[in-house]
Amino acid sequence: MNAAAPVARPQGVVYARGLVYAAGGRLIVRGVSVVVGAGECLLLVGPNGAGKSTLLRLFARLRTPTGGSLAWFGGESDPGRVRRRIGFVGHDTYLYGHLTGRENLAYYAALQRVAGAPSRVAEVLERVGLGRVADAPVRTYSRGMAQRLALARALVHQPDLLLLDEPESGLDPGARVMVGEILTEARRRGAAVVLAAHDLEFAFPLADRALLLARGRLLREVEGGVRGLMAVRADFPGGAVLPPARLDG
Repeated sequence: MNAAAPVARPQGVVYARGLVYAAGGRLIVRGVSVVVGAGECLLLVGPNGAGKSTLLRLFARLRTPTGGSLAWFGGESDPGRVRRRIGFVGHDTYLYGHLTGRENLAYYAALQRVAGAPSRVAEVLERVGLGRVADAPVRTYSRGMAQRLALARALVHQPDLLLLDEPESGLDPGARVMVGEILTEARRRGAAVVLAAHDLEFAFPLADRALLLARGRLLREVEGGVRGLMAVRADFPGGAVLPPARLDG
């Protein structure tokens, strides 16, 4: 009698197959399948309500799928280890206003069990350009400064998966360049990056490929870079703010 074939492990940093998420009586993500590899940058593109933010939250383990399958890091089974390998930047900064920038990062570094935390915190603060205001309360920060600190929070433990929801929001042109450089550095050390962005001029040069989403469905996948950006604009003449999808249901 032949031995049973071993069960194949899901490949990639993120593996989603037929992913579904429903809330409040409506489908928000509808059967999305994608594999994201180490060192890759995947861009999520679509109009408001396309499911981009929800998909990122599913990838970050902040939401639980209602259908399909979702796995991380080749099928890692320990939820704590998965969480410690993920960095997430959402619309909420998850920062404490009464604490300083340094204290915020020290707190998250402790949660993530970062070795040599004080030096790592100082290093990340300098990298995002907040070294001089590191000991000021976060409630005194501008929106752009808070956004940079949120990025530092997501980076402090050197995650293997970076998930970013409009990381360019509230940043001046120089800070956007800095964010692009940081994401490129993360990819060079093997981290996967998944981001949603309205500013395609910012996002497309960073991306290897993009998923075009509408009403929770994957419409198609396009090549990243300038050629991909041109293809998206050909499909959506409105530019970075894409028009509502004409899909039933």
